[in-house]
Amino acid sequence: MSNKLNCIVAQSGGPTSVINASLAGVIEAALNNNHIDKVYGAIHGINGVLRNSYIELNELFSNHDNIELLKTTPSMYLGSCRHKLPSVSQDSTEYEAIFSFFKRMNIGFFFYIGGNDSMDTVDKLNKYAISNGIKNINIIGIPKTIDNDLYGTDHSPGFGSAAKFIATSLLEVIHDTYIYDLQSVTIVEIMGRNAGWLTAAAALARTGNNTSPDLIYLPERVFSTSQFIDDINTVLRNKKNVIIAVSEGIKNKDGEYIAASSTDMDQFGHFKLSGVGNVLEHLVTTEIGCKVRSIELSVLQRSASHISSLTDVTEAFLVGNKAVEFATSGISGAMIVINRETTSPYKSTISSLPINKIANLEKVVPLEWINEAGNDISEEFIAYMAPLIKGETKIEYENGIPKYMPIDHLFNSI
Repeated sequence: MSNKLNCIVAQSGGPTSVINASLAGVIEAALNNNHIDKVYGAIHGINGVLRNSYIELNELFSNHDNIELLKTTPSMYLGSCRHKLPSVSQDSTEYEAIFSFFKRMNIGFFFYIGGNDSMDTVDKLNKYAISNGIKNINIIGIPKTIDNDLYGTDHSPGFGSAAKFIATSLLEVIHDTYIYDLQSVTIVEIMGRNAGWLTAAAALARTGNNTSPDLIYLPERVFSTSQFIDDINTVLRNKKNVIIAVSEGIKNKDGEYIAASSTDMDQFGHFKLSGVGNVLEHLVTTEIGCKVRSIELSVLQRSASHISSLTDVTEAFLVGNKAVEFATSGISGAMIVINRETTSPYKSTISSLPINKIANLEKVVPLEWINEAGNDISEEFIAYMAPLIKGETKIEYENGIPKYMPIDHLFNSI
């Protein structure tokens, strides 16, 4: 009788263009690990465990070509969810169901790939296991988020590729805008609720003689609508076309989101935001009266695998590999982290941190990396960001369209 245990991996939260690279890293390492027999994937995150919805991955990914294809497939091959586990003191039913599933399926290793909310799940499951004396399963969090707001890691897989897409898109918008000989303001809305890492990455579009975007606004600084108009007028004195990058989560002096549509919140307590670009477009139209348009990059910035960073894909795959290595060596209740050793030349290492030092904390852009006026970022940020967008991935095409791993197993899942 084999002493091997099975493992299960799941994905949660918002997609990135490299989260499947981390999944590929887990699968490859698990298939080649002497401690692991079956490799399962939970469909739609922790909900898949709760609903007994999963697939076996061994046979499909014994073909290494599928591992390689998965690495460059965008979004989440196993599907996602945004399910918040209740506290055990409120209701332990879901915890009992989850660990009953683990026992029934002979699961010895659980890998959860996700961002802040997913690490909250990892932390809660780990605490439940400890408090109930459950020692036969190791629980590991694997980081992903385009927002780069996970605490304890130099950066998160997914961020570099999203930043590369944003900088490229801004540069294309700039070229499009400058062809017209008229006064205009273009506002590009970029994801980032409380952390402005992605919006700051717009500064990487400043290549050659191009100095745009001209203004960059992050949620780490108080946003003033009157100062915003003054800033635009100042730029318009010297040039006709103003390009602005703005975080969706900018707030006023009272801490209120400029784009909060109401007091509605999701189950994790996040305000639902609605179109800061449209709000500011209307403001500029009213106060300045020139041609103005707003562009929301929306989900494109988290799913553009065709322009993903090779550095990002490589590190995303490696954190998945390392998660299996660490889990089977006895580590549990931890998240895999990336440590920057040097910036130029860029070098990083992979380690882990206890999940209770990471969960429910948020990493924001250091204030010293934002100028005093609150409308631009510093050279220190450029130096931090530059190596993370380097390199291009080789994408396989079929009939002129990128070829991705099919996700038909999600179509009829509950």
